[in-house]
Amino acid sequence: MADPIAQLAAARGIVPEFRDVTGTLRVTRTDTQLALLAALGEPVTSAADAAERLAMDVAQAGGLPRWCVVRSGERPDLGLSPVTDWQILCSGGLWHEGRGPRLPQLPVGRHILHVADARCTLLVAPVRLPLPPRLWGLIVPLAGLRPPAQGGVGDYGDLARMTAGAAAHGADFLGLNPVHAGFATDPGGFSPYTPSHRRRLSSLHIAVPETTQGGGPLIDYATEIPARLAALKAAFAQFAAGGDDPAFDAYIAQGGTSLRSFAAHQALSERHGPYWNHWPLPLQNPQSAAVEAEMQALAPQLRFHMWLQWQAETQLGAAATRARNDGMRLGLYLDLAVGTHPHGAETWEDRKSFAFGASLGAPPDAFARDGQNWQLAPFNPNALIDDGFGALAQTLRRQLRFAGALRIDHILGFDRAYWVPDGAPGAYVQMPLEAMLAVVRIEAACASAVIVGEDLGNIPAGLQTALADSGILGCRLTMFEQDWADPPRFHRPDSYPQASIASFSTHDLPTWRGWRAGHEIGLRESLGSVTADVAAEAQIQRKAEVAALDTALSPSEDAGSVDTMHYFLGATASRLVAVQVENVLDILEQPNLPGTVSEYPNWRQRLPMGPRKIGADPRLARVAATMKRHGR
Repeated sequence: MADPIAQLAAARGIVPEFRDVTGTLRVTRTDTQLALLAALGEPVTSAADAAERLAMDVAQAGGLPRWCVVRSGERPDLGLSPVTDWQILCSGGLWHEGRGPRLPQLPVGRHILHVADARCTLLVAPVRLPLPPRLWGLIVPLAGLRPPAQGGVGDYGDLARMTAGAAAHGADFLGLNPVHAGFATDPGGFSPYTPSHRRRLSSLHIAVPETTQGGGPLIDYATEIPARLAALKAAFAQFAAGGDDPAFDAYIAQGGTSLRSFAAHQALSERHGPYWNHWPLPLQNPQSAAVEAEMQALAPQLRFHMWLQWQAETQLGAAATRARNDGMRLGLYLDLAVGTHPHGAETWEDRKSFAFGASLGAPPDAFARDGQNWQLAPFNPNALIDDGFGALAQTLRRQLRFAGALRIDHILGFDRAYWVPDGAPGAYVQMPLEAMLAVVRIEAACASAVIVGEDLGNIPAGLQTALADSGILGCRLTMFEQDWADPPRFHRPDSYPQASIASFSTHDLPTWRGWRAGHEIGLRESLGSVTADVAAEAQIQRKAEVAALDTALSPSEDAGSVDTMHYFLGATASRLVAVQVENVLDILEQPNLPGTVSEYPNWRQRLPMGPRKIGADPRLARVAATMKRHGR
């Protein structure tokens, strides 16, 4: 007899089994199914309870679909009867009313069809985004743009100076890690991929008068964050002393309830701590009377935190404008983190859009035998659908205000996301891929932006085809572009798909110099992540890969040079090439070592020189000349 719990779990998108990257079959356990159903907002306590919910599904079947993707320029066709009365609320606020199966042609956007008590989100999207021309750009760590002698944390002013330096060499985009709002009251919460709010900007990077002098090779956030916050408060006090500013008042009015809610969270964090699950219970609900009372008492602090967002948007916008004015065809290439902190500003403000009791993560692999728990709150697919995908659209739109290109971190989660519930093994949850890609195309088309999907890891079948069909660029890393044969064989540059961005590695992987030395393998052995035997075998494999790549790059004696690697990248068929500044400057250490927290200086490493010196460095000029020879 079929298990009702397993049936309900499958009906809610919880994948019953999968194979991990090692080929091991992983079957989703009952305790995992129950935990993930609860995280999805449908807790069940028994098989009988699950059977009752399944019966309710059958009784409710036969109505409108919850969403429908419509090709732009075509009419929606949902097979309505000739006597069906309907209403459509368009994304611009206009209403259409009518009867029968013939619905009107609608503009690109998200529209809501109402039929009696049922509703359907109509996602009118271009079939495919246009591919960009052959371009190249530079990837830099924003926080690390201050060299040791200068100290401090890289800011939006440094970013503008870096865009000028890169644009002078013909770079068409400047990429950086996420600039989402972080945790100003937790000096340990500085990872750009564990944000507090992805629809707000980091105040850590607002340019203010120097707060420190010198700082060594690593950023000391425990010193830098409080110093930056104190400098910002002093700058705001000076601003406030000048009286009202019409532009700031207009910004507040336009930001509305959402901006005020974010500012309230930030002000409450200063009083009660960074994470709302540790606050007094009445304050954990943003709609509570207790929150409203504190907001009244904290009115000056609210205005300060709204001013921070105004400054961040103004300064990041100025960097984006300068990039375009300096000739960059794409300008800023921003990064959208895959998830958000489960108890940050985003989940406090928008509780309904997220799943609680489970975190995003990754299944077991060779370097993480038990899998990974990223401690990030996932979007709840049912809530996304019920909201007409508004949370996803708003998140994308906030980034695309400043970006000509946007990288979506771990876009595999648009197909199926790996959720790790509290107290049970993880499993995959199916997401509404077709609808989510349509939302991406809608937002990108409205912003005339290029979208890159980070499609690395345990890739679901058909996902890369779906991305290419949407005009979303995949990621091709030279270190991984091989047949994994014995001996290794690397792919030719003309075999890279056009709909891709090519780079040697990423911030989570070794630099060119580090890869050749097997540096990260030695690090993992020293940290106990892998045994000595596994590390020794990996080092042997790495030496074979280095030799094979040298042969693929060039049979000449300079095959091992970084210039030859950049020449290979420039020759790829990929429309975009991303050059990592760590490779240009011959840096050994990678920015982030996945699976570590304090064991490795993740996101803390400074570059050895600042934006102006990087822009004047002859090594960057050589990269630019190479890219130009390849028509970029």
